[in-house]
Amino acid sequence: MRYDVVVCGAGVAGLAAACALGRLGHRVLLAEKQDAVKPVAKGEVLQPGSLAILDEWGAAPDGALKLGTLVARDAGGAPQMALEYGRLPVERPWLLAHDYPAILAALTAALPSTVDFRRGVLVGGLVRSGGRVTGVRLADEVVDAALVVAADGISSRLRREAGIEASRQDYPHRLAAFELHGAPSVEADFSAYVTERGLRLRYPLPGGRVRLYAQVGADELRGLDAAGLASWADGLVSGTPALAPLADAIHANLGGRQLLPVSRFLAGALAVPGLALVGESGHAVHPMAAQGMNSAVADAHALASMLRQGGSLAPAVVDHALARYDVARRENLTQIGRTSHNAARMITDLSWVGRVAGRRALRGTGGNHRIRYTVMHTMSGLGVHPLTPVDRLHQLGVLPDPRARRLPAWA
Repeated sequence: MRYDVVVCGAGVAGLAAACALGRLGHRVLLAEKQDAVKPVAKGEVLQPGSLAILDEWGAAPDGALKLGTLVARDAGGAPQMALEYGRLPVERPWLLAHDYPAILAALTAALPSTVDFRRGVLVGGLVRSGGRVTGVRLADEVVDAALVVAADGISSRLRREAGIEASRQDYPHRLAAFELHGAPSVEADFSAYVTERGLRLRYPLPGGRVRLYAQVGADELRGLDAAGLASWADGLVSGTPALAPLADAIHANLGGRQLLPVSRFLAGALAVPGLALVGESGHAVHPMAAQGMNSAVADAHALASMLRQGGSLAPAVVDHALARYDVARRENLTQIGRTSHNAARMITDLSWVGRVAGRRALRGTGGNHRIRYTVMHTMSGLGVHPLTPVDRLHQLGVLPDPRARRLPAWA
């Protein structure tokens, strides 16, 4: 059997790739090993750059909530640094929050007729010819394709089989995720609380629900009985007084918690001849900056753009497009990864030096309009503008910034 493209994995990255490549008129096989979508506490916040792409595809999720601000607050709720998305010169200057399955459903509904979506199909491995990936093995057949897209997640077997290195760095903490039902309403923003125990993150979801993440040690919740969990929840609220209105909802929803590992990496390459990596098969960042899903959508959009410019699916043309994709996306993702990591360290580093430097950097960023706008623009997916070493000194308050009240020159 032959297709133009085979996409392996139907998370956001795989669905976005299938949607983007199918819209070019290519015959796409989208293969997913799971029979049904599993609800997970991930991929719930869309940035403005992704919203523009999804709207172009007709894949924006219905019923999502608009969040106008990403705010870093102290434990009592006082803002320390606020990214006000309404200041961005775009048509959709906001974040959107919705459930991961709802976002997947919107992408699935937007798939063009050129996409053959098969669930419950395990990709057994890659097929090669002359050093180039030329297809995949399924359980009962070989599928030839001009391009294979690996969207099989952070532990990607296809990435390893292709010989692409990925040095994954785990953060020394995890995130406990709670979906709070019956909670009082909260501000329509994405709030990260800076506490002595690290990050607490909350934002509203449709249906009057609230998503709450809490930074925890690797074994902090291990073996706790109901009384132990209740005591832990009491400590969570007492250490973050701003969450006191949610205390009853936190206690009521402790049983539905999910514990998520947190890591970051950027693969040594995002493409080899005949194969492209998209989403978490090629990169991952700390979820605090809401970049993972949005970077996956940008991967798919960029890959389709490179192939469209090539004009054909001849092997040499495809591989040239993949080389350009690799260079362009790695440059972009390097900067996004650095921005996300620095933002996460400001709040999650529990060492004495980390806490002092993080608090100073937050205040310095919050009080500097130029740097704050630059960080927001990069995180929104509208274009990367890296901070300089001098900007880092401005953030820490070591060096005054005479341009602190201005927009960046490029804006």
